[in-house]
Amino acid sequence: MSGRARLTLCSAAATLAASSALLPLVDRLVWVVQAAFLLAVQSLAGAAVRRAPLARPLTVLAQALVTLVLLTVVFAREYALVGLVPGPEAFQHFADLLRAGADDVGRYAIPAPLSDGIRLMLVGGVLVIGLVVDSLAVTYRNAAPAGLPLLALYSIAAGLSDGAADWVWFLVAAAGYLTMLLAEGRERLSQWGRVFGGGPRAAGGPSAPAAPVAPVRTGRRIGAVALGVALVVPLLPLPAIDGGLLDGAGTGVGAGSGGGGTISAVNPLVSLRDSLNVDEDRTVLTLRTSSADVSGLYLRIVSLDDFDGTTWKPSKRTIVAVPDELPTPTGLSPDVQRSRITTRVSAAGWYAQDWLPMPYPPSGVRIDGNWRYEPVGMALVGDHGETTRGKTYQVDSLDVRPTAQQLASAPEAPGAIRGEYTEVPDSLPAVVERTARAVTEGAANDYERAVALQDWFAVTGGFEYDTEVEVGGGTNAIARFLRDKQGFCVHFSFAMAAMARTLGIPARVAVGFAPGSPQADGSVVVGLKDAHAWPELYFEGVGWTRFEPTPTRGTTPSYTVPEVSGDAVPELPQASAPADASPSAEPSESTSCSAVDRQLDGCAGALPQDPAEQGGGGTPWYRTAGWTLLGVAALMVPLLPMLWRRRRRAVRLASARHTGSAGTGPGAGARGTGGGHGPGAGAGPAVLPDVPSHEAAEAAVGHVLAVWRELTDTAWDYGIAPDEALTPRRAAERIVRLGELDEAAARSVHRVAGAVEQVLYAPKPRAEAGLADEVRGVGAALRARAGRRARLRAVLAPRSAVRAVWELTDRWTALRAAGAARWAALTRRASPSGHEDG
Repeated sequence: MSGRARLTLCSAAATLAASSALLPLVDRLVWVVQAAFLLAVQSLAGAAVRRAPLARPLTVLAQALVTLVLLTVVFAREYALVGLVPGPEAFQHFADLLRAGADDVGRYAIPAPLSDGIRLMLVGGVLVIGLVVDSLAVTYRNAAPAGLPLLALYSIAAGLSDGAADWVWFLVAAAGYLTMLLAEGRERLSQWGRVFGGGPRAAGGPSAPAAPVAPVRTGRRIGAVALGVALVVPLLPLPAIDGGLLDGAGTGVGAGSGGGGTISAVNPLVSLRDSLNVDEDRTVLTLRTSSADVSGLYLRIVSLDDFDGTTWKPSKRTIVAVPDELPTPTGLSPDVQRSRITTRVSAAGWYAQDWLPMPYPPSGVRIDGNWRYEPVGMALVGDHGETTRGKTYQVDSLDVRPTAQQLASAPEAPGAIRGEYTEVPDSLPAVVERTARAVTEGAANDYERAVALQDWFAVTGGFEYDTEVEVGGGTNAIARFLRDKQGFCVHFSFAMAAMARTLGIPARVAVGFAPGSPQADGSVVVGLKDAHAWPELYFEGVGWTRFEPTPTRGTTPSYTVPEVSGDAVPELPQASAPADASPSAEPSESTSCSAVDRQLDGCAGALPQDPAEQGGGGTPWYRTAGWTLLGVAALMVPLLPMLWRRRRRAVRLASARHTGSAGTGPGAGARGTGGGHGPGAGAGPAVLPDVPSHEAAEAAVGHVLAVWRELTDTAWDYGIAPDEALTPRRAAERIVRLGELDEAAARSVHRVAGAVEQVLYAPKPRAEAGLADEVRGVGAALRARAGRRARLRAVLAPRSAVRAVWELTDRWTALRAAGAARWAALTRRASPSGHEDG
């Protein structure tokens, strides 16, 4: 393996080693395989282009184009021309994916699900870093500064991770960088014997070559900086988004006090509005229940109890194994009437949700697969990628029926609950609390205050249900909703819970499904538009209690209507009203957040996904590999004539220390002459090895004929086709005349032609010095005389590149002839007469 090939391999390996620090950030590792394959293709493209050779900036540009095609094939094939060439739609798709990836980074906890946006950021980032490292270390032959992009890649990963095993990833990244430095030092020593003059001598005395001090010293310095940054960055108070991918330490599934780790999620309502406005109300769940009244059968997915003044999201919680019998809900006393109901639920095959929709409060769950229990929210979450997709499960739950009197006489909640669930940030606009106190003025207790808030939103406050309203963000979102009085369940539930907290009532927001539609066969169908959000308020002795402030949605709890007894049947839910349901997370991969080992995340995390947008693990690797190779081929094929021509020119004009094959004649470019296959001479005098005179003569002939072939092919590229019938002298005169060359260039052409005549006809052939420079000068003169179009044609589509086809044809003919000869020989040996003749 050549030194440059070794350095290319080490550069790619160093990039992969540094990118390994990103592994803990996502819950699937398939992206690493994809990135490694694409990085290998990118590196091979760079190695191929460097053999041309092109100018260094052109080499980097060619690699960048290959990288763009690779990313197009993998991420935007359907938006590209013939699946390979990116256009405006492909770039727009890239922008959309990056925007979605940035949202996912802020939305998901570590380890995050591998959404398309995050996958593009990971794979694309590795390829960009790999391109920079390869350009610095191999193209520009300076490996020491290539440690800086590697350091940047590692530092980003270290800043985001939880710090549990940062030292392992640092050692891996450092080993890759040091290997790259050693490969560069070895290549330098193999070429020059010493890197820089003036360094200390290697062992062996004064005559020994100098040791490669400078790059190693630079590498040590960068390594020291990298070590310092690696140790310091994880300790810095970096900006973080709670519960998201930027939430550094302590989030995610880990060794929690409950023996099962922790989970965390962010607001599962971010894409609610789009889900509410879907044209088709698809079936999400089908259930059968032992309850005679399904009007209050809400299916709860997750509770949002962390309010930062901007939005509501789940807190980090400890998870444990699912107990056989779930404990009694917090705060529920034996005096409250309840009955046990059993519900059997079947989830649609397209609905992949990490959290299990269940009636609240559950008392027992029977479901196959890997599931864990979150005790505070009394919720089940899938472990190791487990989801609800196609699952059928049975839930035993309690139908709790408190009376208005029990709620009104509830004692003050315990201090721990009040401290956690009545907290509001200082950034909450004062109008929220003022409005809450104005609406509940005259109420005697927390129950009356809660009912007053519910009635004000649902009936008396003049609010309108409108799913076209944006979810909104920022500290003024609730204040704007209270002013405009238009929104959907997200606005109503968020606002009521926040206002209840300002009044000292413990509150949180629940996300799930409102009661579905009863069917003739006794089942209940829950659709996509039945997704909903509602506030839950805590009353000691009853526990977490549902309220319904959203007008025209769900059902009003019977215990909030004083005149109606607790046994009365409330009104039935409205079958998907115009703008039905609520918090359904947009069908997107973000819905399948992380499993229990991973932190739950966002947005769509709690609600249904559209199968059309489910990646299902992504494109198979072999298909990606096939499209990638096809894309690289489509990019490289138009460049093959230029690359072949540059490579052939470099070989012909290379050092004359290698022998070439003598041609069969002096033709000015005739097809079939062998002179084109020999290497040429450099700028200095030809140096022939100390070999017998016969071999030296062959070397001289091969060198001169190779240089002559390069001269005639250069003239051909600029429109002067070779004439096989002319002698070298006549061919030279023709090139001078048609090329309108000046006197200096004409002398160069005639000098090369004279050298050809000498090696062909003189008794002792010899190679003259400086012929390669003469050819370069003639090429510059032809280029100066040509027009812009002719110059581009000579570079991008050289006419003489047709010789590559001729050579392939000749080799194929020779192979066929050799095969036929071998077959004839085998036939003769096998025949009886052939055996006897032998």
